[in-house]
Order: sequence, then C-alpha cells, then structure tokens
Amino acid sequence: MAPRNVNLFLVALVVGLLNGWASASSDTANLTAPELVGEMTQIPVSSHAVVAESPVFKPAESFFSLNLLAAFPDDLEISEYCTQLLHLFGQRYVTYVNCMVPSARPVKVCQNCFASYGSLGAIYHNISNEMGPGNVSCKDSLLRKDRLMLVFLLYSNLKEIWEISVCDRCVIKDKTQDYLYKGLTTDTLYFMEALNQSLTCFEKFQQGNHSELCKQCKITYRDLNELYGRMDKNGTLCIDIEDAMNVTRGLWSKKFNCSFPREETVPVIAVSCFMLFLPIIFYLSSFLHSEQKKRKLIHPKRAKSKTSLMNIQDKFS
Repeated sequence: MAPRNVNLFLVALVVGLLNGWASASSDTANLTAPELVGEMTQIPVSSHAVVAESPVFKPAESFFSLNLLAAFPDDLEISEYCTQLLHLFGQRYVTYVNCMVPSARPVKVCQNCFASYGSLGAIYHNISNEMGPGNVSCKDSLLRKDRLMLVFLLYSNLKEIWEISVCDRCVIKDKTQDYLYKGLTTDTLYFMEALNQSLTCFEKFQQGNHSELCKQCKITYRDLNELYGRMDKNGTLCIDIEDAMNVTRGLWSKKFNCSFPREETVPVIAVSCFMLFLPIIFYLSSFLHSEQKKRKLIHPKRAKSKTSLMNIQDKFS
C-alpha cells in the first residue's frame, strides 16, 4: 500500500472513531439516571479486564496470562538446589519470627528462640558459603541478583535484633556445628533459679500487709541483686536477664514499697562522718597542744639570785 493511501486510511479511521464516540456520548446523555445505572450494571466484566487505565499498557481484544511473566529463559532461572534452600530459609524464618513475637513481653528472646535462630543462621550460611551439587553456588542468585537483596535484608534485620539483645552471653554455642546453640549458660540458669525463688516469695506474701513480704523476702531478693551485680561485672548479662531484673526491682520498690540499706553504703557513711569531724579533731588537738606549752614553767631570775646568795654566805661562813 502506498504511503499516501496509508495516510488516507488512518485519517478515515480516526474520523470514524470520533463519530462513533460522539454518537455513543449523545445516546448516553439522553438516558435518565436509572436507565444509566441499569446500562452500567449490564456491562459484562471479564476476569482479565484492566480497571485502571495505564499510559503504557493498552488493552487489546485478547489478554495474555500474567503467569507467563515467570517463564524466563533457562539461563536466568535459579537451580533446583538453590530453590530448595530458599524454601527452607523461608520456613525457618517464619519459625523464628513466630518465636520472637510471643517472647517480646516479658523479654525471653534469648532463652526461648536460640534454637530457631541457630537453624536460620545455619541455612543462611549454606546459601552464602556452601557449594551445591555440580559446584553450584546460591550466593549470587539468591543474595546479589537484584538491588533489593531481600534474603540478605531479612536475615540482617533478625541478626541485628539478636546482636542488640547480646544473647550470645546467655547461650552456649555448639562447637561442632556453626551457628547452632546447645543451651543456656550456667550463670543464666543459676540466675533464673534465684529469680524464681524471689518471685515465689513475692507471690506467697503479696496478700495483705506488704511489710511481712519485705521482711520474709529480703534475703532472697538481696541474693538476687548480688548475683545480678556479679554478672554485670563479668559481662554475662543478656536482654532477658536485664528485663527480668528491672521487672523484679519494680515489684519490690514500687508495688510492694520495700527497701533495705545496701551494704556498700556503710563504708560511705563512715568515711563521710570521719571527714565531717576531721576539722573539729584538728582544732581540738591544736588547742590542747597550745595549753600544754603554757603549762611549762620557767624559774624566775629572782629565785636564782637568792639561791646563789645563800651559797656565797655558806662559803664565807
């Protein structure tokens, strides 16, 4: 077809479309409101219809399924081994998150979720370091293939939560397998036992007068405080222990209005009293020393002369 004929054809097509649109608009304008609503309800809706108009996508008479977008060439698809690792990572990620959420208050992330976190870390280690069958590496295809790097981002967020909680201080790593944990440390278990003793005592005497609770639970609470102080110095505290101790102290001081003098305040009071009385002791000692000097008597010259005169008279006699 000649270019001139093509142009004439396009012009005729555009004019025809405009005339059809004008006639349709006039017909619609002549309809009343109920009739217009009825016409709209009778329009068949296709399952593939695009509701919102797009400046890029222009709907045609036949629509292709969006599932076809997943059919990339073979060289762009990840291997079956990497797909299995990705699926396993998703399962363990969900397991760890489902453990953390109920352990948010009171905080028990370290003691409840160390096993699920270790399993998640192990599968992520396999994705980022291990080689699969046929020397297939999933690091590039799962971690670096796109700008979002979703797998890396998801694991990094959970790892940051674990590190902020310093859970490694309260759990024991498995030396035979990387990223796995065997259980809680001895210090953590001992603290939990002391904590349970204090809470049991609180529960026993919380009814009625709290003065009895302060008296009966004083020893167990003091031992718990001393144990917490030693663990703080040794660097064996994690978020679980810190939160548990804060809650216990709130119960003791705010809810039950209990208190007891801390032993380390006794030396402070003694030194303060000594410094307070030190000026008094200084001035008193200075006064006594000056009085002793005044009491030292010096023989007068008159007495000396009288004694010497008597000696001369004895000689002459």
